[in-house]
Amino acid sequence: MTRRDAMKVLGTAVVAPAAAAPVRAADAKKPREILMLVYPKFTALDLVGPQHVFSLLGPEFKTRLVWKDTKEVVSDTGIPVRPTATFKECAEEPAVVFVPGGTDGTLAAMEDKAVREFVAARGAKATFVTSVCTGALVLGAAGLLTGYKATTHWLALDALRGFGAVPVAERVVTDRNRVTGAGVTAGIDFALTLAAKLKDEKYAKAIQLMSEYDPQPPFPKDGNPLSADADNVKLLRAMTVPFNTKLDAAIKRLGK
Repeated sequence: MTRRDAMKVLGTAVVAPAAAAPVRAADAKKPREILMLVYPKFTALDLVGPQHVFSLLGPEFKTRLVWKDTKEVVSDTGIPVRPTATFKECAEEPAVVFVPGGTDGTLAAMEDKAVREFVAARGAKATFVTSVCTGALVLGAAGLLTGYKATTHWLALDALRGFGAVPVAERVVTDRNRVTGAGVTAGIDFALTLAAKLKDEKYAKAIQLMSEYDPQPPFPKDGNPLSADADNVKLLRAMTVPFNTKLDAAIKRLGK
C-alpha cells in the first residue's frame, strides 16, 4: 500500500475554505491545481517538504511544478527538477499559488517581469497565496503582500517592509488568504497548516502522522536567532550582508 492509498482509506471529503470561489458544475470533477513555482537556483527543501504534504491531499487536488518551459531547472544546491507545466498551461483560478525561496535565484525571480506577471495574475485569482522562506520576496515583488502580515527567513524579514507587508517573526503566518512560512524547514509546518485549510484539521493530522513529522532537533535552541548562540547569529548576519545589499537594491529598482 502506498502513502496515497493509505490516505484514501482515511477519507477524501473536503471542507471548502471560506475564501474559496463557487465551483462551476462543469468543473466539479476537475482537480483543483496547486501551482508550485520552480526557478533557477531555488532552494529544493523549500519545495519538497510542501510538495510531499500536498501529494497526500487526495485526487481533488493536482500539484504542478511550474516554470516558463519544461526544461530542467537546477536548485541552488545542484538538484535538478523538471517542471511539469508551463505558465501558459496552468489553471487561471488555482487553489494555491506557492513560491519557494533561494538566494541569488530569488533575486533574479523578483526582477523577472514574466515571473512577476505570472505570480500576480494567478495570485489574484487563487484561493490561497503562499510561500516559504524568501519566496515571500517574490510575492512581495508581484504586489501580493501589500497590507498583509507575512514571514520569511529571519535574515530577510525586515525586507518585507519594502513591499508594504507587515513582517511577523513566526514559523507560519496566516493573514486572510495569505499563508507564509519562515526559513527552509518551516515548509512542512506551513504545508500542514495549509492542508488543514484545504481539507480539514483531522485530515492534516493524518498527513502529519503518515509523514512521522515529530521534530526533535539535536540542538533545540539553535534554530531560532532569539535563542541561538549569539556568535552564530552574528556570523550569519555578516555572511548575508552581500545578499541583503543586493536585495535592497532590487527593491529600489522595482520601485517599492
